[in-house]
Amino acid sequence: MDLVHRRLDHPAQRLLTSYLDVTWDDEGTALLPLFLSCRAAIRAKVVGFSAQSEDQPEARALALQAAREYLERALGFLAPPPPRLIAIGGVSGTGKSTLAAALAPEIGAAPGAVVLRSDVVRKKLFGKAPEEQLGPAAYCREVTRKVYHKLTARAAILLQAGHSAIIDAVLLAPDERGALERLACEAGVMFQGLWLSAPADVLERRIADRRSDASDADVSVMRRQLGADPGLMAWRRLDAAGSPATIFTAARRGLAGGSDLGGAQCQPPNRRNSQ
Repeated sequence: MDLVHRRLDHPAQRLLTSYLDVTWDDEGTALLPLFLSCRAAIRAKVVGFSAQSEDQPEARALALQAAREYLERALGFLAPPPPRLIAIGGVSGTGKSTLAAALAPEIGAAPGAVVLRSDVVRKKLFGKAPEEQLGPAAYCREVTRKVYHKLTARAAILLQAGHSAIIDAVLLAPDERGALERLACEAGVMFQGLWLSAPADVLERRIADRRSDASDADVSVMRRQLGADPGLMAWRRLDAAGSPATIFTAARRGLAGGSDLGGAQCQPPNRRNSQ
């Protein structure tokens, strides 16, 4: 709450995502608006009381204004925007994680969407820290299936709790992308899919420059991914060869377009009739 109140939205979002990466306590996000609101309301009360002890009118007015701002923040936390599911796919080196981290603070309820990164989930399944490397056996088809199943399951919990999620994964297979689209449909939330692509030489340079990253993918892995057929691609394609700022601007513009992004459209379930 303190970070959000001071407009430090990126650190606030990273704090939440990092906490959930360790605990997988995704159900707890249902209480986050209430907890944030209570914290802000307590600050409003304390600052408001302190204004009474101020001798100078200017200092008293500033304290009262600060109390009002905390109170407005407390009320705002209790009226969060509806949850959304966003997926960012593409081969290794396209900048999926950088883009997800940049977009997350602006998506959904405070302090922003939770980023669910396949590389981090894979390490967690093996009891490893994100920076620890895994062997080839950890990247077999069966393990990858479990990773995507966990990504989908965690996203479902977050959406049910009213919190937005951003899936950060390669998502080369059509059925992997389709599972996320169906999840959004079943949850009755907006789905938006972004597909990043860049020339091989750009990808090679980025992978070579990685340091202390959760991804174990090297250039050979990236080349195999480039040789795979992703099938019909209905997601919004973005040129990821430029700078992070350029890619962020293009993605932000695309996401602002609304529900026309993504794959097959569906009719969200009628929540009233389904209860």
